[in-house]
Amino acid sequence: MNMFATSEASLEEVFRQIGNNGRPPVVENFERGKTIFFPGDPAERVYFLLTGAVKLSRVYETGEEITVALLRENSVFGVLSLITGQHSDRFYHAVAFTPVELLSAPIDQAEIAFRENAQLTRLMLQGLSSRILQTEMMIETLAHRDMGSRLVSFLLILCRDFGTPSQQGVQIDLKLSHQAIAEAIGSTRVTVTRLLGELRDEEMISIHKKKITVHNPVLLSQQFA
Repeated sequence: MNMFATSEASLEEVFRQIGNNGRPPVVENFERGKTIFFPGDPAERVYFLLTGAVKLSRVYETGEEITVALLRENSVFGVLSLITGQHSDRFYHAVAFTPVELLSAPIDQAEIAFRENAQLTRLMLQGLSSRILQTEMMIETLAHRDMGSRLVSFLLILCRDFGTPSQQGVQIDLKLSHQAIAEAIGSTRVTVTRLLGELRDEEMISIHKKKITVHNPVLLSQQFA
């Protein structure tokens, strides 16, 4: 009997069934800025993001850390070794971009689940496709030398992946500190604070309880193209 066989179950429901033979997923919580795994760590578990956002980055020999993706709820991550077919070490640095709650499961149990459940594999591949697109957009963002352009590009990415429509425009459904934004775009908190203030003065954005609303993403994109 295939314990994963279902056409109606959500990705979370299917993930929770991993390891029903004795090692089910466990809930883990991380405060903002806490590391989930480092590059080079053994790939022993896979993760499902319940709430919050996780930042994936690459650390280079120069010490520079580049953000390659921001994951939102219902994302599966830490599965690279399953795709390559080798239980390799971690390639990315995974950090809680906001306070997060996630499920983690042993990688060998996840491997069985992905092999037996075509729906789970399909949903995971869809998520990876979206992540590849976001990574390409992040690379384009960081290619801008001007920090104002970097910030605007980053806000537009957040609108696409974390935005919810509101009467004022598109609200980014994350509580973002200026420091967190600065870390994501390779800037400083002081610079980000100044640039956000300029965008607010120009009525491009508004900020309420650390949530940013972009009033007109198309206009913002055109003005700062």
